[in-house]
Amino acid sequence: MKKLYLTVVVFLLAVSFNTASFAASCPSITVSDMQGVAGGKYPQQYELSEFEKAAGCKLKFSENPSIKKINATIVGNKGLSGVNKRIPKEPLVVVPYDAIGSYGGTFRMLSNATEAGTSDLLSTRHVNFVRYSDDLNTIVPNVAKEYSWNDDFTQLTFSLRKGHKWSDGAPFTADDVKFWYDNLMMDSKIREKPYDYLLVGGKKMTVDVIDAQTVRFNLPAPKPGLLAMFATSYCLGFAPKHHLGQFHPDVNPNADKLAQDAGFENGYAVLTAYYGNSCWTDTPSPLLATPDKVANLPSAVQPSLESFVTIEDTTEGRIYAANPYFYMVDTAGNQLPYIDYQDERYINDNEMRILKLVNGEAEYKAQSLNLESVPQLLDGAEKGNYSVDVVPGITAGAFSFNVTAEDLEKRKVFNDIRFRQAMSLAINRAEINDVVFYGMGKAQQYVAFSPVPDFVDPKWLNYMIKYDQAKANSLLDAVGMADRDGDGFRKLPNGDALALNINFATQGIGVGEVELVARSWNEVGIKTNFKEVTPDEYRSAQSANKLDVAVWIKGQPIAIVLGTNEMFVPPYENYFGHRNAMLWAEYIDSNGSSGVKPPAYAMEMIEDINVFQTLVAGTDASNKRGANLVKNLTGNLLFIGTVKAPYPVFHRNALKNFTTFQTASYEYYRTYPYRPQQWFISE
Repeated sequence: MKKLYLTVVVFLLAVSFNTASFAASCPSITVSDMQGVAGGKYPQQYELSEFEKAAGCKLKFSENPSIKKINATIVGNKGLSGVNKRIPKEPLVVVPYDAIGSYGGTFRMLSNATEAGTSDLLSTRHVNFVRYSDDLNTIVPNVAKEYSWNDDFTQLTFSLRKGHKWSDGAPFTADDVKFWYDNLMMDSKIREKPYDYLLVGGKKMTVDVIDAQTVRFNLPAPKPGLLAMFATSYCLGFAPKHHLGQFHPDVNPNADKLAQDAGFENGYAVLTAYYGNSCWTDTPSPLLATPDKVANLPSAVQPSLESFVTIEDTTEGRIYAANPYFYMVDTAGNQLPYIDYQDERYINDNEMRILKLVNGEAEYKAQSLNLESVPQLLDGAEKGNYSVDVVPGITAGAFSFNVTAEDLEKRKVFNDIRFRQAMSLAINRAEINDVVFYGMGKAQQYVAFSPVPDFVDPKWLNYMIKYDQAKANSLLDAVGMADRDGDGFRKLPNGDALALNINFATQGIGVGEVELVARSWNEVGIKTNFKEVTPDEYRSAQSANKLDVAVWIKGQPIAIVLGTNEMFVPPYENYFGHRNAMLWAEYIDSNGSSGVKPPAYAMEMIEDINVFQTLVAGTDASNKRGANLVKNLTGNLLFIGTVKAPYPVFHRNALKNFTTFQTASYEYYRTYPYRPQQWFISE
């Protein structure tokens, strides 16, 4: 009996010891000091159970001590319950780079205008099903707990987090994904034409709700790049059905009456006011500026899963408050983000933005910064207590001629390959590299893919990039463009005067590069003027088919090309990018009833990219299609590349857990791979 008693005591002590060990405080590990804790399935993050098992602990959660005050600034939000009830049952545990952060502060940011130069700040609060890790190779879960493909890449399944909530406290479920795709993205009354990256070969997907935490995308054909699209696109893959759905007539039969009771024409008018297409999240929030209209609506802005929620929107800028229901915690159990507020100010003048950076009036900036500004920034770095990293870029400067120009005589010339060859040969890329990029760049023809895959024949990188004024002049002579009146400038073949007008925005390219290209073209007799405009002015003119020459940085990694075909289909990019064939696009969109019919090589590229996206990268079939895409695009010089060079990234030294970026690029959605939710400010 005594022996049995001792055995029971030993057993109970062992159970007590193991329980105490498991309940011990979790080690506050960081990327720089893992304290012997093994890494998880994915780099720099864990699922909760995975972290507790690896660290041998039970994580206890903490919140920002100011979170109730912050929540009170979010129009429409109610009072808060404790942090344990706000975060998911399965939160994402994020490993900070260098330190467990401290709460508080305001993250200051400079943008150009309401929808210009703003993706930098958008990226700091952005979330999606998945993201690229900071190695830019590994796709890791984010909003989703896990993802999986079937064998032939025709079904993509996401597992969501139990207990995940929108910023107003309502449950986030698979229904919000299906509502976003079916009722917003594919509703022609909201978007006349669906985004290409949400289609497969131009055909719709279907979305199945398996259960509250499981959603499946069914593809009409293989599209491996769909996952990379979700990892990089600003387009969120979900929308709050509980909020927007009540105003959608396909979801709520009383939607129009509900909207009319709130003072709107119909439900779609409310969706427009909320910008319910849920992709571009940076359009103005009119309901914040017109509080009288909010009186009969649930809130001033639609609920979000992002780390910050808009609370003020004026012509001067915007302010965002930390999301009290955000789903990430650090390894000490602190709910992220650490920072209380974001303050975005609009400064359209590039020199003024640089001056404000030198004065330390922003925490971080990369978008719209060009290498030519680095000397000025470096001069003030010590006094301003900030750092400037110069990192590789994905994109490079590119110039293109409007192949569907309204002026028919210009259009004839712009479509003559000899003219485009001449204009490429006339550019002194060595001078651009030396003067603008301080010898840090490399002359390169535009091939769309960046970094350049193995299937790209090196000859295309060097195609027509050797500075050769004599050859350029000879080609222009062959086109029939002569100086007919001795003023030093060539005329159009019909004798009309020709003056190229380059409108450019410093968000898209530096003034120095534009100036040198214009000078090169003037030297071969093509009169060229240039003028800096705002990004909005540039984009509006480009979309209205009013530009002679389009100019903006351009290029995409193969993973992103596999998700969206826009680099190879007219007009060759979206509203925010560099495009030059608006009437070719109109012809395709109208099935030939309007616009201008594209040439055979352009139609071949459409066929090739649609097949290319169904193939697994690196296979012989994929490489063959990719090589043909480059042959048609570069061989016809639809876009003329200049110099690929690095870009600067600015950040104040008080911004902690900041890491050196692999690349300064919109293509991986700027800060998104570097987990800005774990940044904190420490003066």
